[in-house]
Amino acid sequence: MVETILQWDKDLFIFLNSLGSESYDGFWLFITKQINWLPFFLIMAYLVFKRLGWRHAVMILILMAVLLTFTDQTTNLVKYYFQRLRPGSNPELAHLIRAVQKRNSFSFFSGHASNSMGAAMLLFLVMRPYLKYMGFIFLWPLIFAYSRIYLGLHYPLDITCGYIWGAISGFLMYQVYKKVRDHYFPEHEQLDHPTNG
Repeated sequence: MVETILQWDKDLFIFLNSLGSESYDGFWLFITKQINWLPFFLIMAYLVFKRLGWRHAVMILILMAVLLTFTDQTTNLVKYYFQRLRPGSNPELAHLIRAVQKRNSFSFFSGHASNSMGAAMLLFLVMRPYLKYMGFIFLWPLIFAYSRIYLGLHYPLDITCGYIWGAISGFLMYQVYKKVRDHYFPEHEQLDHPTNG
């Protein structure tokens, strides 16, 4: 069963990766670099500070740093446990894929996917009472992590498992956030549910 799933994963990767072309390589190389998302991060930070105030926002930024450290380190532990070769390092796929980038590190599961989904989930749960269209934040991890398939760095299963772990981690950190918030910022307790404001 496991071998069948892994084969499906490889087949889907080959199909998705084959959709790329040199014309778009530069775009996806730009997308995959965290630093290039800095304007997006700054806009989100501005909205958090504007809607919640600086003390509350600083607390969220601290929890976000803890979350990203947690997802990053647990992702590395999983990678070293399974030691799955990245697609571009797999000799079986060498003549079947476009490996735009190559890395010597392991593939399962994606740190880009787990970190971005964890951050998106935490921000979504925190900010949805204040911002009507917070659901659009999930476009970020979808686009960000897809770049890893395009570039030949991750299989779809790497991305999917990274998303799941990131979503779980983000949700758990939100539970920590609520306890801290309700203790230090009780005026925000009534905003647990989304509004149209």
